[in-house]
Order: sequence, then C-alpha cells, then structure tokens
Amino acid sequence: MSVTVKFEHVKKKYGEKTVIPDLSLQLKEGEFFTLLGPSGCGKTTLLRMVAGFNTIEGGKIFFSGKLVNDIPANKRNIGMVFQNYAIFPHMTAAENVSFGLKNRKIPKNEIEKQVDEILKTVQIYDLKDTLPQNMSGGQQQRVALARAVVIRPDILLMDEPLSNLDAKLRIEMRSAIKEIQHECGITTIYVTHDQEEALAVSDRIAVMNNGEIQHVGKPNNIYLRPANQFVGTFIGRSNILDAVIAVRDGKMGLLFPNGYFATMDNLTEDVQPDMKVKVSVRPEEFVLCENEGLAGKVHDRVFLGANTHYVINLDSQNPIEMIQESSLSDAISVGAPVCLGIKIEKVNVFTEDGSRNLVQGVENDV
Repeated sequence: MSVTVKFEHVKKKYGEKTVIPDLSLQLKEGEFFTLLGPSGCGKTTLLRMVAGFNTIEGGKIFFSGKLVNDIPANKRNIGMVFQNYAIFPHMTAAENVSFGLKNRKIPKNEIEKQVDEILKTVQIYDLKDTLPQNMSGGQQQRVALARAVVIRPDILLMDEPLSNLDAKLRIEMRSAIKEIQHECGITTIYVTHDQEEALAVSDRIAVMNNGEIQHVGKPNNIYLRPANQFVGTFIGRSNILDAVIAVRDGKMGLLFPNGYFATMDNLTEDVQPDMKVKVSVRPEEFVLCENEGLAGKVHDRVFLGANTHYVINLDSQNPIEMIQESSLSDAISVGAPVCLGIKIEKVNVFTEDGSRNLVQGVENDV
C-alpha cells in the first residue's frame, strides 16, 4: 500500500554543521518524486532520514499522517535500491528476490508465486536461476529493484541507482524503472544529480541546494519556468545575460547593453523600469537575425549530429552557447560575425541577485 510522505520543518546536523536547516515538503501517494541537486546538497541525507538510517535533530516526518521519527528502520516497511546494487553474490536472482519474503515468514508456495511475478515484471524471469556474476549491470540492477519491490513496501527509496551503468544502459533502465514504479504504484523517492535522468523519470522534482529546496514542480515547469537562477542554470544549459527593464513605445521589455530591445508581455506585475535583471537564454532559444539583435563572432563550432553547438563571443557580454540544427549549407564558420535574436517568449528573467523569476507562469509547490 502506498503512502503520503510529509516533512515538517525537518533539521539535520552532523556535529556543529547543519546540513538541512529547515525543510518542509509533501509527497503524494503513489508518485515518483525525485530529489535533485549537486553533490553535498543534502538529498541523500534526507533519503536516509526517511529510511530511519539517520537521526532527526528537529522537525517531523509523517507517513500518511503517522509520525515515524522514533520508528526504527526495520519497522518502516521501506524498500531500498542502492547505487552498488547490494545483492548477494552467492545467491541466484530468485534467491536474492525471495530474501526479504523469507524474513517476513511468508509461506514457501506464496514466496515462489510472488518471486515469479516480480521477475516477470522486471523482465528477468529467464535469469531466475542465474548468479549475479553471470549477469550484466542492468540485469543485476533489475534484481535489486525486484527485491525491493516484492516485499510490497509503503515507500521505495532509490539512491543514485543508475550511476554505475554506462550511458546507453542508463537510458534503458530509467525507462524500465519508471514503468515498473507506475505499474506497482509505490510512492517512490529517487535521488540523483543527473538532470536529464530526473526529467525523464519523475512525476515531480525537488531541486535542492545547501540543504534547502529551491523549486518543487513537474519536470516541464521546472525546466521552462525555473523559480530562480540556480534552478535555471542547474537544470540544463543556460546562458545568463545582463539587461535592464525598459519601456519603448509604451511597451515594456529587456534592454541589453548593446542597445538591443526585446518586448516582453509576460513579466510579473512588480517589474519596474530601470530594474537590473539577469536574462536566462537556453542555447536553443537563440535565432540568427539580420541586424537587430546581439552582435558577436563565432569562437568555436562542434558538430554533434542532428545539432551543431556554437560558442559565440558577444561584443557586449560574456561568451554564450548556441545550438542550431545541423545543415550542409548553413554551417557558420569559426570567426564569422553573427547577429542573434532571442525567442523571447521562452526566456526567463531573474532579479539581479538571481533569487526570483520575474516571468509569469512559475509553479512552485514549496
């Protein structure tokens, strides 16, 4: 049975060092929820607090309204999948998966039935009598996932489960994990520092930094309308440009240092003329133009199949990255002058200190 998870003003300290100062968050029943952030931001610490492996110095954690602060780890009905699989090398796939069921004194015939069912769900039933040493990394990870799910936990915790796999296998396994989780309907907390992975698997994401949650929301909203500059630059690539809010012909917009003005009709009501702002433009949001735009010169060009990545030195700002669809005839030479316009409806505008997005449409569940 799935549960909701609620954090109320949770605090974690290691000695005198505060890792999580004051965190509040609520997870929905059955959702795939990802904690995303750079190394050391507190995401694994928070996961271990849910599991009961770490003490809680302040605040409360609830499972469907039940306070679990003082419930030991072995009484919380948690399933866990680790980075290093942690499966027994001397046991077959079926024996590994059945381990938790045997500890719960499930009848033998019921164990066999449940093990067969979950091995079919994770698509390794044909490996039930195989030892881990004869499996690929992806197959071993499926065994670890089956072992965690077969006990029917209230919550499934996954800590960087794909980091030891190669790039192609990671893509295959993240699809499998999402499919299995949705099929089983278990409330899942997934920890990763991989932005693409988080966007691919999550129902919702919490972006963390220095023990604090910066933005909670659906993947598309976090990517397209990040709550602040940290989120905007951590999720995917983004160029940060200086600009000032200005009014031209009665219309408000962005005035860049070289005089280029771009009208914006989706700024928040508190935006005022002459405000200094930071403009976040993703590489794919630049367009080539004739004369009204940001002037620069191509510094480098990298062909990557469907797209070509350019590094462009702007006359008035720091170098920026631009992505264009690859073409045999339209490739821009290194050293060539360019003029760049902006897909203005897609950019994000932050306060000068980067703490807040000034574009309408930000949805933040914090």
